[in-house]
Amino acid sequence: MSLSFLIVKFSFALILLIPLLALAAEQSLEARRSELNRLLADEWEYSLRTQPELATQVGDDRYNDRLSDFSDKAIADDLEHARQALARFEALDVTRFPVQEKLNHSLMLRSLHESIDDAQFKSWEMPATQFGGIHLGYASLPFDSPFRNVKDYENYLSRLHQIPRVLDQAMGHMRDGLRDHLMPPMYLLEKVSSQAQGIADDTLDKSPFTDPLHKFPDAVSEADRKRLREQIENSVKNEVAPAYAKFAKFVRDDYAPHGRLDPGEWALPNGEARYRFAVRHQTTTDFTAAKIHDLGLKSVAEIETQMLAIAKAQGFTDLKSFNQHILQDPKLHATSGQQLFDLYAHYRDQMYGKLPQLFGRLPKNKLDVVKMESFRAASSPPADYSIGAGDGSRPGRINVNEYAPEKRLLLNVEAIAYHEGVPGHHLQFSIAQELTGLPPFRKYDLDLNAYTEGWAFYSERLGKEVGFYQDPFSDYGRLQNEMWRAVRWVVDTGVHSQHWSRQQMVDYFHDHTAMDDENINTEVDRYIAWPAQALSYKMGQMKILELRERAQKALGAKFDLRTFHDAILDQGPLPLDLLETKINDWIAAQH
Repeated sequence: MSLSFLIVKFSFALILLIPLLALAAEQSLEARRSELNRLLADEWEYSLRTQPELATQVGDDRYNDRLSDFSDKAIADDLEHARQALARFEALDVTRFPVQEKLNHSLMLRSLHESIDDAQFKSWEMPATQFGGIHLGYASLPFDSPFRNVKDYENYLSRLHQIPRVLDQAMGHMRDGLRDHLMPPMYLLEKVSSQAQGIADDTLDKSPFTDPLHKFPDAVSEADRKRLREQIENSVKNEVAPAYAKFAKFVRDDYAPHGRLDPGEWALPNGEARYRFAVRHQTTTDFTAAKIHDLGLKSVAEIETQMLAIAKAQGFTDLKSFNQHILQDPKLHATSGQQLFDLYAHYRDQMYGKLPQLFGRLPKNKLDVVKMESFRAASSPPADYSIGAGDGSRPGRINVNEYAPEKRLLLNVEAIAYHEGVPGHHLQFSIAQELTGLPPFRKYDLDLNAYTEGWAFYSERLGKEVGFYQDPFSDYGRLQNEMWRAVRWVVDTGVHSQHWSRQQMVDYFHDHTAMDDENINTEVDRYIAWPAQALSYKMGQMKILELRERAQKALGAKFDLRTFHDAILDQGPLPLDLLETKINDWIAAQH
């Protein structure tokens, strides 16, 4: 057999083999892509099953009769699950995957890594804060649950029966924290005890837990209403209220007396590492606390220049005298909770009419303005936002704080309304929930405050761009909100990394803002209880403004603000580095 014949035969075999190899490679690619989708679906199902409150929030009713398990075993099992899931995702080869699927893989890896890294700090041993403690979370349950039919009420009753269990589990972890010297500040724990006792002492008609009884849907018969009212009131009186009283007594007598005296995170075991992790998590950057502190000082000086221009236009020569005038002028303070409520509703309504100028895509879910729950109002900001259900069955809510209205300034209400509602939180969260083609964890379960709070803070400026803030004091309030977030950079890093006292934080606020004492005290206590979260607002806003300026320079006359905003929002929340990559790719695609 000649050599040339063998070569021809071998070449022919290769020709036959190449399509087979290509087919095998394609089948391998499809198998790997299917495996990623299966792993993502499994992980989401695990999240819903182990966090039934999350399932309720997103509109999945399967676990509405359950509350989360906070036992030691459940926490250990969750950590082991995260480790095993991480190994499965890391073992998956994503070569040649579409861009979105690579992004799904990357975001899941980030989330799992952070969960595992966070476990070293045992954050579950400090579950009680005056701002977002477990006692407040479950008191909000009636406002975040569906009540459409008898089954919904029975599910809710089942959850009421479980509240003593979750509070007992929390107290167990708090005892462990006492042992491990993981203690919140004493003065904040005194607030926690008062909050829990207040909920325990509520009369049945005033208790947040009986709120669903005030108005039944038509689908519930009179006989069922009578039965459910009796069962729910009995549970609240004999199970829930005593559990809250027990929790309040434990905090007051056994726990708060051992609270730490220094407000900063640095005072906790491994405190510097804890804060570094919190800064990285909340900002999705590698910025150090020292760098953020310096950026804050610089930003405060820049904003003061803009504020001074308004002060001079009002006949004042310096900010100190103008701020003092604002604090003393009764016309610039609220006269009632209803006045505050009506203002938030007004600003919501007027901004809705301008949204088509700013966005190509608008959310379908509605936005309600409601009164903030009284049990948390004293330690909460002027207003905040509650996310609606993913299926639109529960509107988003601006919760208006009507506590001590006469102490609250009116001038920043407009900016806060745009931040919490539209075009801020409500628009961003609702669009994310309504996106198709994204796995659910990206729409509902990514804790990315630098993006979500950065967007909401950026949105405050959009009111100016569509012609609002006509009143000079309201425009000054917008700038004060800018100053508020710059001051956060200084005081949060100050208390947690530079050993500032609480009084230093308060004094810095007074020196650089016209904020009322009620708001200042709530704010500094929030930063102490929730380290680094306050850094996320300005960090995210700064990145979005940077990307917008880059796009405008690159695209010139082709730049369209509506399209840019849609590009920022059309993939759901992203870490800032991945958001930058996404917008760079978008800019390139516009040429």
